[in-house]
Amino acid sequence: MPRFVVLEHHYQGVHWDFMLEFRGVLRTWKLVNEPAADLVIRATPLADHRILYLDYEGEISGGRGSVTQWDRGEFEWVSDEPDEVAVRLSGRRLEGTVHLRMSDADWSFLLTSAGSVT
Repeated sequence: MPRFVVLEHHYQGVHWDFMLEFRGVLRTWKLVNEPAADLVIRATPLADHRILYLDYEGEISGGRGSVTQWDRGEFEWVSDEPDEVAVRLSGRRLEGTVHLRMSDADWSFLLTSAGSVT
């Protein structure tokens, strides 16, 4: 199964990087809030990241802050469309289906609970 990671990223404040393993890279979205079940969170797609971030914690080169693992686990694809990505997560903290949707050029993250954040 492919893997995912959520990194707490301290750089110009704090945000969370939600990363999905896909064809040798990590598809990445920046979340403005800590992931929580049944909460719509603004998400910003970022450039693909290197796969090494699945296991990395520490300083980011170029003075771009530091990251710590907030959650990690495996996932399965539910859908992968240009304006919506859905995955079923099985992590240490997150369980359920994540829906990443674009509406009016803005993306949102929603975890529907088959469980909840612990």
